[in-house]
Amino acid sequence: MPLPTDGPWLDDAAGRLIRPYAVSGGRTRPTTALDLLTLVMSTGSGPQTHLGPEHAHAMDLCQGPTSVAEVAAYLRLPVTVTKVLLSDLVDCGAISARPPHSFDHPTDRFLLEAVLDGLRRQL
Repeated sequence: MPLPTDGPWLDDAAGRLIRPYAVSGGRTRPTTALDLLTLVMSTGSGPQTHLGPEHAHAMDLCQGPTSVAEVAAYLRLPVTVTKVLLSDLVDCGAISARPPHSFDHPTDRFLLEAVLDGLRRQL
């Protein structure tokens, strides 16, 4: 889900009008331990407090299991800022986070074929 290309938050010449760290309130450390492969998913309950539009967009992206890296890419925000936004959502119970499954054999043929299939779909 890409961000809209027009509206009050984007300008053709200047790009994003709000600096990424303003989105996180200047915070650079998430309260929840998240890495790039952590899977986040909506719990079905909404936040009890008002959160910004980036939080709402992140929640929309988390309808199914989605990695932190994917959410950052769709939001077009630095990973650090995305982790802060997602940790806000974890803290209020709107999303859950779980570490990725560890692979005992990272050179497993199944894993390599899955990566190759994903790369082919991107081309």
